[in-house]
Amino acid sequence: MAQPPASKPKVVDVHTHMYPPEYIQILESRSTIPLVRSFPGATDPRLILLDAEVPALDAALSSGPDPPSVLPGRPLTRHFASVSQKLHFMDTHGIDISIVSLANPWLDFLPPATAGPVATSINTSFSTMCATHPGRLYFFAALPLTAPRETILAAIAHAAALPHCRGVILGTSGLGAGLDDPLLLPILASLAAASLPIFLHPHYGLPNAVFGPRAAGEYGHVLSLAIGFPVETTIAVARMYLAGVFDAVPALRMLLAHSGGCLPFLAGRIESCIIHDGHLAAQGKTASPPRRTVWEVLREQVYLDAVIYSEVGLKAAVQAAGEDGAGRVMFGTDHPFFPPVGGGEGKEDGVWESVGLNSLAVERAFGAGTSGAKGVMGGNAVEVFRLFGE
Repeated sequence: MAQPPASKPKVVDVHTHMYPPEYIQILESRSTIPLVRSFPGATDPRLILLDAEVPALDAALSSGPDPPSVLPGRPLTRHFASVSQKLHFMDTHGIDISIVSLANPWLDFLPPATAGPVATSINTSFSTMCATHPGRLYFFAALPLTAPRETILAAIAHAAALPHCRGVILGTSGLGAGLDDPLLLPILASLAAASLPIFLHPHYGLPNAVFGPRAAGEYGHVLSLAIGFPVETTIAVARMYLAGVFDAVPALRMLLAHSGGCLPFLAGRIESCIIHDGHLAAQGKTASPPRRTVWEVLREQVYLDAVIYSEVGLKAAVQAAGEDGAGRVMFGTDHPFFPPVGGGEGKEDGVWESVGLNSLAVERAFGAGTSGAKGVMGGNAVEVFRLFGE
């Protein structure tokens, strides 16, 4: 008797962003970054997020009615807010399922009194959006981290009850003092108890001064995004490790953006520095056992996305994740960021080179059609985030 054909492996995008309309309205109402502004001669409003973009913003605002010579930020195209555009992008690139999240800076700039209601509104909007496309869209919730603790805990409970929620997205600032802040521990414990993994995404990169005086005017976003964001993630997770956060909340699970930043490459150096640090030794923090190594934490509580654009970086991420490393790495696109540059109107509706680079990295690292490639492209995310349909 003939066997039914095996179902086609799912392709899952775990790193893909959207800004709901109410969030854009908040950004449009602001006078300091983050904000959204429209300028003469520009087809789309501009999204300004980074300190490095402020000089161009100031120059554009002072240009009067004339179009500014240099536009700040990036165009806020329909890719940022339109669910139909998200689905078109998915169909164009053969993506079956997306776990959508708010992009930086999330809700971390809101006043304490309004952060809670805004979080409820945005997370409800995401859930409603996902419900209209069952089996194709899920989301990571945003938390009102500037609000009082009880409001944050209530937001976690609300998110956990939404059927399409599969975790939360956090930046590296936490409650304002970083992810090693002891005051954040009850929040992390609540997330772990609710079985809500954290998608950790860098926030603002590194201070502008790190990149030198020529960066803002001549180098675009390259240094901030290519170096600042990954290093920010690396520092945040290293601080969590040194503070004992992973041991304090052993059920905590984290998905790290951009293949964990520099962690796959620097984990061994971090571990060596810990072993040889006299200050830590005097505190009794370097004894092993019982101390878990950086490697053990990476392999037990951490997942990595595959937004790294080369098989060299992807192989490092997989190796850092241990013997089952191929099962802890997941495909992502970072849509709607990194669109095609130039080529005229409508090019963004076609194939994006940035997505192709990530797909090609998986193919080259594992081989086309192999079990490892299928896992990274979607199978791992289906299991970890319970994407089995409604």
